[in-house]
Amino acid sequence: MNLQNLRAFFKWCTILNGAVLILWSLLIRCAAPWVFDMHHYWIPISAEFFPSAIYLLLGLFKILVIAFNLVPYIALVIIGRKQG
Repeated sequence: MNLQNLRAFFKWCTILNGAVLILWSLLIRCAAPWVFDMHHYWIPISAEFFPSAIYLLLGLFKILVIAFNLVPYIALVIIGRKQG
């Protein structure tokens, strides 16, 4: 796998995971009661704890996207510019 393919891979991973992050945020913002009811059906979670849990998971996902998708992509772009 060459540098261009690796860079394209991380670029698309960042774009797709960013889209999931935006969709997740919009769902929570616009349809929170529906999302809570769906999750409450699967697991017994209280309405008071649900916003904290979602905020924690959303933040964790954002950190993981930045650390494992965006940062490697930026590093590969920098390496690519220095090589050619």
